[in-house]
Amino acid sequence: MAEKNPPYPSSYTGGVKPMSIEGYFKTERRRLVENYTDEEREWRKKWLKDQELSANEPRRVPELELELKNPIRRFYRKPWDMIYEKLVPVTGEVNAIQIRWLGPKILMTIGGIYLAYYYLKYNANDWTRHNGWVVRTSKQAILPGDPNYPLPTDRHNPADYANRGFKERKVFLD
Repeated sequence: MAEKNPPYPSSYTGGVKPMSIEGYFKTERRRLVENYTDEEREWRKKWLKDQELSANEPRRVPELELELKNPIRRFYRKPWDMIYEKLVPVTGEVNAIQIRWLGPKILMTIGGIYLAYYYLKYNANDWTRHNGWVVRTSKQAILPGDPNYPLPTDRHNPADYANRGFKERKVFLD
């Protein structure tokens, strides 16, 4: 059962006001224009040295990944993680990371295009239903000087407008 009043505050800073650890002289302008002492220069030099990562950083902690990623996310990432593990010795870590990142996105894009194509092809709006995509095309622009100018209209009767494929039907011809 969860505690009613947890001992830690509910914030990303843990109840401490956020502040910059770089200090007052974080911008180059302040370091050049204002009174910048040797002691502050030494402190900044140490601070910059502290920002360098060691050779074994960043560390990958599998237990932490289990805690931070929910089971559904781990499930759909598993095939790509396995592909990544196989690619690292072959292509190198950088290329394997790029393939791991780009592969699912490319496949989802292709899948989305196929789904949209299927939906447009088999769910067109016609005279048999009121839902689906309405696809209309414009007539070709014929300008003076063109051999087909003036292009006669293909609609002569009022029933030719808003036809929605009724005249091309194969059923109910009686």
